[in-house]
Amino acid sequence: MLTRIYLIRHGQSLGNLERRFLGHTDLDLSELGYIQAEATATALADVKIDAIYSSDLLRAMNTARPHARLRGVDVIPSRALREIYAGKWENLLVDDIIKGWGDFYKNVWHGRYGECTVPGGESTLSSGQRFYDEVKRICELHPGETVLIASHASVIRSFYGIVKGLAPSSFATETVFPANASYSIFNYEEGKFNVEAYSCDEHLKDVGITKVNF
Repeated sequence: MLTRIYLIRHGQSLGNLERRFLGHTDLDLSELGYIQAEATATALADVKIDAIYSSDLLRAMNTARPHARLRGVDVIPSRALREIYAGKWENLLVDDIIKGWGDFYKNVWHGRYGECTVPGGESTLSSGQRFYDEVKRICELHPGETVLIASHASVIRSFYGIVKGLAPSSFATETVFPANASYSIFNYEEGKFNVEAYSCDEHLKDVGITKVNF
């Protein structure tokens, strides 16, 4: 049976606003992020959602909650849906990362994204696989249903690359970070995912589209 997944990146976070690399650092949404989260919930209000899951980090949970309120259901938190663990970069300003790891940041994090291991942290591929395995587990709990999942830019991007069957060396050129509060649609059937849509953000044009690419 086909399971459909609406995969939502959290709205603009305080970390996005301040140009911080959050990883597992637990900062909330910005004021705009809350507005974006509500706009996405409104855009998807007519979609029948059977269950809602989220990364257990605050910025993702508060992106999922407007969808849950509309449907009178609870958000189910999952640590496995968290963003990439950023190791030595946790909660650092991007400018400070550039000062300390400038060549690595430019040539590996951006230039070889799918082959990057963050200093002291996770690799993009392993965090994407962690996320993939959890989304697959959720799909198998909900055969024939539609599930909404709120999560984070890097793991969604890596998940997309894995689902597309891309070589990690191609992630940097053939994938992008999804926009804040955008939604992507994936279908799961007979053990396999396919992509229906990625980083849909037209519904945010009146409130503000933010694409954080650091």
